[in-house]
Amino acid sequence: MYHAGARTLQDRYDTRRLADRLHETLQRTAFTDEDRAFIESRAMFFLATADDAGRPDCSYKGGLPGFVRVVDPHTLAFPSYDGNGMFRSLGNLLVNPAVGLLFLDFEQPRRLRVNGCATLEENDPLIGSFEGAQLVVRVRADRIFPNCPRYIHRMQTLELSPYAPREGRVPPVPAWKRFAQFRDVLPAGDPATEEGR
Repeated sequence: MYHAGARTLQDRYDTRRLADRLHETLQRTAFTDEDRAFIESRAMFFLATADDAGRPDCSYKGGLPGFVRVVDPHTLAFPSYDGNGMFRSLGNLLVNPAVGLLFLDFEQPRRLRVNGCATLEENDPLIGSFEGAQLVVRVRADRIFPNCPRYIHRMQTLELSPYAPREGRVPPVPAWKRFAQFRDVLPAGDPATEEGR
């Protein structure tokens, strides 16, 4: 759980005993029923990845509540939707499968971290159950642990994104895909192209 850098600061600030107790009492490798309910109620999370040289990246992943699913005691899955085509996070997964996920509740402050190893598949058996998914990412959890929510600012969700895929509704085309500098490089069949309409 802790490397030399963490231990150095724990010793400097006399928190090693506290850190060890938190590790002993809170960390787990299997999702509890409470973890599942919390994760599956979230409409967003943050995904941390790193490339093959260890350079980090962090992205926001959003959808409708339930777009992340705990599929067994050690694994969760989420869809990858149409994005900007850079594939920074998912590209990182192909060269470095280590990930960190942070789930937050801003209304009833709460947070849960999941660290693990990710894989992605175009032909995952779950792909048909995720409306609008291009790929499915599965994360096998190595560490699951809650964090103190005291610094989470209380905020309220006003509305869910109209771009989040949902059954029976085609999401609107994002405005940036209609900009002249991008129209000629959109992939074939993109809804923003004449052919995709």
